[in-house]
Amino acid sequence: MIARYARSPMIDLWSDQTRYEIWLEIECLALEAMAQFGYAPLEAAKAYRARAAFSVARVQDIEAEVKHDVIAFLTNVAEHVGPEARFAHQGMTSSDVLDTALAVQLTRASDLLAAGLDRVLAALKAQAFRHAFTPCVGRSHGIHAEPTTFGLKMAQAFAEFDRCRTRLAAARAEIAICAISGAVGTFANIDPRIEAYVAEKLGLSPEPISTQVIPRDRHAMFFATLAVIASAIERLATEIRHLQRTEVGEAEEYFAPGQKGSSAMPHKRNPVLTENLTGLARLVRSAVMPALENVALWHERDISHSSVERGIAPDATTHLDFALHRLGQVIEQLTVYPQAMARNLDRLGGLIHSQRVLLALIEAGASRENAYALVQRCAMPAWRGEGLFLELLQADPDVAGLLAPTALAELFDLNYHLKHVATIFLRVFGEAPERPTT
Repeated sequence: MIARYARSPMIDLWSDQTRYEIWLEIECLALEAMAQFGYAPLEAAKAYRARAAFSVARVQDIEAEVKHDVIAFLTNVAEHVGPEARFAHQGMTSSDVLDTALAVQLTRASDLLAAGLDRVLAALKAQAFRHAFTPCVGRSHGIHAEPTTFGLKMAQAFAEFDRCRTRLAAARAEIAICAISGAVGTFANIDPRIEAYVAEKLGLSPEPISTQVIPRDRHAMFFATLAVIASAIERLATEIRHLQRTEVGEAEEYFAPGQKGSSAMPHKRNPVLTENLTGLARLVRSAVMPALENVALWHERDISHSSVERGIAPDATTHLDFALHRLGQVIEQLTVYPQAMARNLDRLGGLIHSQRVLLALIEAGASRENAYALVQRCAMPAWRGEGLFLELLQADPDVAGLLAPTALAELFDLNYHLKHVATIFLRVFGEAPERPTT
């Protein structure tokens, strides 16, 4: 991770200082449990807790010699504790500390990510209700389709991120796992009650069956969940980028006073934040394949997963945390242009109402095939700019034989497409928006 795309809470979480603090707490809790169950003197556990300390620089110096991070850490702590340190880490293996500490970091990271999701959800809900009845054109294949509302666009994104919030909670629960079970997970030299004690104190659950490590399918699911959230971010960012295009102009990122868009062209107002979010989403998703490949370790454990997780764990969580808060800010400050939406609705001369005309002709007695041919016969000239769709329909004798001019005009009522907005909002939010009186 780099500071440009990182927030300080997540930076602090993945620092050496925090990692060693968690390691120290695991060792203190384990020794407390050993003392409670008669495997170590109570006074030794108290002394260890009281005197235990470490120096990041000293741990690194020792590791440079012994080539083992946990041994280096324990050696440095023992320098502060004294003789009582010999009771610590009894029956434990390095992965008991490493995996449990990683679980603590990932659960804390999940809580930071949840806060980011909550910010995005609040911003989307506010925009959804603000623009519940702001009509805009819906597009399929990038082409004008039928009317929708900008509020419904925001509601759709809210529902997607709400699902992401649920998935993150499940991923957090699956990763919040403690394993203190010894060299190959058999508890041969450590009482299972010690694992249960440490797990409870740390807010984790004991791993039902470990090897030397916690099974990596848990981690794979966690990073896959982050990737899904990243894809949701990219989907919404891409929508905003499209809406900000000059030819569309329906919404844009907030452009601050003094902000500049181009070193060459002073007029430019570019969607740089959402473009950045698209790139960050790619980085988060890049963690998935390595996480999946970490699942298949040799026998009870090898170390091939370790270097991967030292990279993807801080990088993926930090990038996603930054992206969520950046997206929250984008949505909170989004500039929306209802007049441009109205202009685009009229851009094809009424063609957005073609399906309603089709259905009316069928109801009037035409076969679906004939009705489609009649509508398309009038639609194509309108598409080429050779007249308004309604006028072309009214001038067509075959259409006029089935629908009167006034009946045709009634089919071009924009409000027809908005009649179920409140129903959709009730499904998404559990409450309906108030329709403007004017």
